[in-house]
Amino acid sequence: MRLHDRTFLLLGGTGGIGQALIGPLVECGARVIVATRHPERLEKRAGVSPVHLELASPELDRQLQQLSEVYPDIDGVIHCAGQNRFAALDAMAVSDLDAQLMVNLRSAMLVARHFVPRFRKAGVGALVLVGSTFGSIGFPGYTAYCASKFGLRGFSEALRRELADTPVQVVYVAPRATATAMNPAPVNELNRALGNAMDAPEAVAAQIIQAMEKDERRRFLGWPEKLFVVINGILPKLVDKAMLKQLPVIRRFLDSGVVS
Repeated sequence: MRLHDRTFLLLGGTGGIGQALIGPLVECGARVIVATRHPERLEKRAGVSPVHLELASPELDRQLQQLSEVYPDIDGVIHCAGQNRFAALDAMAVSDLDAQLMVNLRSAMLVARHFVPRFRKAGVGALVLVGSTFGSIGFPGYTAYCASKFGLRGFSEALRRELADTPVQVVYVAPRATATAMNPAPVNELNRALGNAMDAPEAVAAQIIQAMEKDERRRFLGWPEKLFVVINGILPKLVDKAMLKQLPVIRRFLDSGVVS
């Protein structure tokens, strides 16, 4: 995928992995349009244009139409926006479930629905969807988040196959645990207690850029997480047993009232 002279719409660019992507994209010669609820908070930088967008809004489709009218040269979208909450299912309000499904899954589907016809007509376009290891492995305490990320993975796979005879590229990248502000200190402590490695956002951003440049269809990050993804797909009972052994530690954090 050529990055130079491209115009990418970046969703989730004001923190974590998304924010770490801005610099490398600009350095590659791309123009970056960062969509956020608070564009005024984005640091001014050459090659970067902040715009207002509400991914959880019922009016997202209309907002995307308005955005395209202002920026008709968008020829790529990177969706790395996300919401999560570490909590037992019965401790989550309906609004918690809705927020994760709308931001993590529904918004990606609407963005793709909006831009695919434009990319096909232009003869060029890319959709980069940032998922999670939790899009392949269900993890206690992240039921809604896992559901949304499983959905995103399935959506990207189906869409890629649907567009296989078109010039539109669909790339799915699944990071493992990443040290971002989305995870409060107790969740980071849980990862340490379980021995789960955590990547820096900059390292994940570099992997996403590599996947884009190499035209990879999918990339899973981290070892042994990549192995667990394969095992979970073939022998899920083995992962069930491993998770059962970890459950007392996980439940200690769940029952402590810690949420993210």
